[in-house]
Amino acid sequence: MPDQAAIKTEALGRVYRVRGGRRDEPKSRVALADVSLEVPTGEFFGLLGPNGAGKTTLIKILTTLLAPSSGVAYVAGVDVARFPERVRPRINMVSGGESSGYGLLTVRENLWMFGQFYGLDSKTTYRRIDALLELIGLADRAHTKSSDLSTGLRQKMNIVRGFLTDPRVIFLDEPTLGLDVGAARDLRAFVQGWMAESERRTTLLTTHYMAEADELCDRVAIINAGRVLACDTPANLKRRLQRDAIFRLELSPTRNGALDSLAQLPGVRQATSSELPDRSAVELILADDSAIASIIAALSAQGASILTLQKREPTLEDVFVQLVGVSMAEAEQGT
Repeated sequence: MPDQAAIKTEALGRVYRVRGGRRDEPKSRVALADVSLEVPTGEFFGLLGPNGAGKTTLIKILTTLLAPSSGVAYVAGVDVARFPERVRPRINMVSGGESSGYGLLTVRENLWMFGQFYGLDSKTTYRRIDALLELIGLADRAHTKSSDLSTGLRQKMNIVRGFLTDPRVIFLDEPTLGLDVGAARDLRAFVQGWMAESERRTTLLTTHYMAEADELCDRVAIINAGRVLACDTPANLKRRLQRDAIFRLELSPTRNGALDSLAQLPGVRQATSSELPDRSAVELILADDSAIASIIAALSAQGASILTLQKREPTLEDVFVQLVGVSMAEAEQGT
């Protein structure tokens, strides 16, 4: 594997000016603060964090769409702020939910058009289009107007567009957002196959799906409020919680506030709850197994009936909760 890092940032920062508002309100917002990351060539790297964490700002800087306020960023060994014209031929990007292309053009016509935008000759463009459509399972829709495609099939076309230039570094920003299970699985398999074909290819993925990051990524960084809270392999991140005991309980409906006191009990490191249609669910991270006894006693004293009790292994979601303080779903809802 080449020694040169595919992506490298040093003390990267970005501050947005806030216009309008009251005089006593802040006139700037920190989107990134002192972000230092290094992604080796050939790595499948994940970036996890809630909305507003700084993920999109970081990707915009790395793809030359936004200038940093401080620090420096390199992609494929090139300073993105000083030489954006040298970075762009080496990269490409796909975002989930985007609607690129022209509805009156067929899939193949749209992709040929994008090939011309990228400066590819027609022979190379058509050869790559046909090969990629076959790989991603879209060959039978090559002559279908893009306006007639489902959301999942349109996203497959977008994926082909992103890989059409055979980039050295691909940025995938929520690529499976809104897709059904089958389409998301096809996209993951395609990207994994593309990475396996060459050790010189690098992928940076942002996703809200922890299982997706766990399956695909060699390493992941968890970012919140513009700062990187942790960066390691999924296995090592989960191993940080291995010493803790993790339990999931499902309870009969409880009165308001009955579960809030659990986090204050001895041995409870983290307690989060959610409401199901006919029951309450509680996720607990405990210092050790013995702490579960006080949990059961407290719930019984509050009149709650335990329907299920399960001890399980740590997940990336558990790591996220420990670092950010809430689950990804709660963070997306702004809770």
